[in-house]
Amino acid sequence: MQFIDHAVIEVRSGTGGQGSRSFRREKHTPRGGPDGGDGGRGGDILLVADQRSRSLLDYHQGRIYQAEDGANGQGQRKTGRDGADLVLAVPPGTQVRDAATGKLLADLTEEGQRAVLARGGNGGWGNVHFATSTRQTPDKANPGQPGQELSLRLELKLLADVALVGFPNVGKSSLIRAISASRAEVADYPFTTLVPNLGVVRHRDRTFTVADIPGLIEGAAQGAGLGIQFLRHIERCTALCFLLAAESDPPPKEALEILRRELAAHSPALLQRPALICLAKADLLGPEAPAVAKELSALLGQPVLPISPITRAGLAPLLDTLAGYFVAAAAQDAQEWSPVD
Repeated sequence: MQFIDHAVIEVRSGTGGQGSRSFRREKHTPRGGPDGGDGGRGGDILLVADQRSRSLLDYHQGRIYQAEDGANGQGQRKTGRDGADLVLAVPPGTQVRDAATGKLLADLTEEGQRAVLARGGNGGWGNVHFATSTRQTPDKANPGQPGQELSLRLELKLLADVALVGFPNVGKSSLIRAISASRAEVADYPFTTLVPNLGVVRHRDRTFTVADIPGLIEGAAQGAGLGIQFLRHIERCTALCFLLAAESDPPPKEALEILRRELAAHSPALLQRPALICLAKADLLGPEAPAVAKELSALLGQPVLPISPITRAGLAPLLDTLAGYFVAAAAQDAQEWSPVD
């Protein structure tokens, strides 16, 4: 299935039904009073987060989605049937904005979470409501109120705990395949990964999700390479895992600086997240991998972990460290939300 993470759609809720202008016409009551019923209410437009939905592909063509109109009222004070709501399923992590103003209308992050985006119009009153002591046969009824029309921008931001960040072909896809059940494509050419991949990692007593973000290059925040379209998928992560290659262009130190600069250009808050630096493809360095990682650590001023998805070297310490971030985050959340005596 093609991965689409943004779409613009038009939605229209249902119009309320027309009120009825009806009068009683019975055998012994030829000139009876008004008995027109009210019109039914128009249907709403709702969005619901559904894990079975993996992409915004269904909404990429910019279709118009319209809820059902309410039915007209009838004689004998019969109220028209309400229009059916239209429920649109989107992947968890979808944000909904007003396409004209950019205002955030809903952020659907949990399975089953719902949001009413456009409410249906009320049904019109039947003529029974307009009878008075001086006007006993009113020939008046209200039309139904129109529904709402909105242009909505849908943006999918993946709900990942860890984002793998690095230049193209640095080994992110190989790593996510090694630590999860993800079947991300692996090949020896740049931009193998053209869409974000998610993998669920189970390590010791922890379970967390890892996102393989398509390779970033210098200028990504301004649209270079695969551009800003994938940077949004890093926004919700708890931790970052930078992957650097020992023999790369640019060199590891410069590569890390570029990656951090691009993240900061997109959102400065990203650099406040816990981060781990890994020396990828350590198997290609052979026995020298620990020494190279140590030299790089001294150059960067922070620990660097050599890893290899091929030999699985360093993967256990990597997962221990990542799992530790969530233990610490959970403890901090519990402390922040603990009741005050």
